[in-house]
Amino acid sequence: MPEKNRARYNAKPKSSVFMSPPLAARASVGAAGKIVDSESTQAYLAVAPKNEGQFNAAINRDRSRRGYVAAKRIFDLIAGAALMTIATPIVLVAAAVIRLESKGSPFFLQTRLGKNGKPFKLFKLRGMYEDARLRFPLYYDYSARKDLDFFFHHETDPRVTRVGRFLRRTSIDELPNLWNVVTGDMSLVGPRPEIPEVLCLYGGYREQYLSVKPGVTCLSKCTGRDKLTKRETIEFDLDYINRRTFGLDLKVLWKTFRGVVLRRDVF
Repeated sequence: MPEKNRARYNAKPKSSVFMSPPLAARASVGAAGKIVDSESTQAYLAVAPKNEGQFNAAINRDRSRRGYVAAKRIFDLIAGAALMTIATPIVLVAAAVIRLESKGSPFFLQTRLGKNGKPFKLFKLRGMYEDARLRFPLYYDYSARKDLDFFFHHETDPRVTRVGRFLRRTSIDELPNLWNVVTGDMSLVGPRPEIPEVLCLYGGYREQYLSVKPGVTCLSKCTGRDKLTKRETIEFDLDYINRRTFGLDLKVLWKTFRGVVLRRDVF
């Protein structure tokens, strides 16, 4: 991964794919603190608390995380609704320009996978030709990929229209994502929702990547963005999942805003 990206944002992506099991999976704890139901808690054995103090600390961390999730949803609802109100006129103007340039709906709906793999429809402004999948099928042949060391976005992409290039560089095409935030399918900050065809390549990354609600932006979006390989993108977003706090969310939002204004690392 380019060192300049890590140095610029002091990011520390981790390659670990271990996801701590929820407290619900730690059921059947005996009086001596031993796990009784070994089958349902196998993944937890390696990190099981060795004493009551450690177990209580784990419970407190879980309660704190639940509070963070609740507060984040409230913030998403309020901020998402406000931003959507501001963005609506921009989206309508952009939709009209898209329709004038090329045929087809100016809006693009695509099935993505949310938390725990739940599918939902992602809303975007269309930046490609309506028949791009038929005209350029090789760009969609993910089965030919053997690993995650490839670039998802291309600096020169024949599928993208002239208007689409401007919308993508200014991130206007993603403003309709705010509707997904308000409806609860997405958060303002979280790993980008993946399409099913690509998620099958994730391997051991899959479970942890799907453990949180996807977002409009994340660490990878403000740290290299389109210049990252798919593997690098996932590593940055797994780092966010491991370290996520409300403070980190605000930091990511600020860096994303700066990146959008400066049009940094986006094709």
